[in-house]
Amino acid sequence: MAKKPLLPFPVPEELRSMTLGEILAYFENRYGHDVGRGRKPALVIVDFSVPFTKGMLGFPSDGYEPAVAKTVELLAAARRARLPVFFTTLAYEPHMRDAGHWAAKVPWISALQCGSAASEIDERLAPEAGETVINKKYPSAFFDTDLEARLNKDDVDTVVLAGCTSSACVRATAIDSMQRGFKTVIGADAVGDLIPAVHWIHLTDLASRYVDVAAVSELIDYFETCRKVAA
Repeated sequence: MAKKPLLPFPVPEELRSMTLGEILAYFENRYGHDVGRGRKPALVIVDFSVPFTKGMLGFPSDGYEPAVAKTVELLAAARRARLPVFFTTLAYEPHMRDAGHWAAKVPWISALQCGSAASEIDERLAPEAGETVINKKYPSAFFDTDLEARLNKDDVDTVVLAGCTSSACVRATAIDSMQRGFKTVIGADAVGDLIPAVHWIHLTDLASRYVDVAAVSELIDYFETCRKVAA
């Protein structure tokens, strides 16, 4: 059975011929403001679970090796600074009713079953005692979870994001974080997507209109500053 077109009308040919550079230039010429960072950040690592970082039967994945390596560095810095750390994973009951209509749009998420290896965080980022793993059902780490309550309990004012994917769960979490009043920063080299061009378009759009984006090296320095201030 042939798949139906994603859109009801074809993309205009003049848009199909646009280069990635031309698209990014639009954002770079129009935007450029920062929100800044607060005194109490938390690190939220989105969906760097085994299926995403290593792949599994029936579940397409890129592996995200460079982003995982940078997230390992960022996580170590957060732990040195004794900052709150949260992980998210996608996992569903066998009946898949907890996935709602998302399962119809992306049927391969049915491979992500609760209690299986598919729900486990990559061992390179293995959560330590006191670090919370949030089982989410939808793209945003905030939707129908207690993440916001946990952040507020820890007096967090800034959310630093790593994980995957830039265009889906990282994006949804970043915008929800901003909408809930948290200063939000994405670790540019600690996130990834299945298609590099899609990654850069969404990262640039997020940096333009919603949240800040910074290199992991800069965020490590930020965490260290927070550690010294709290000491």
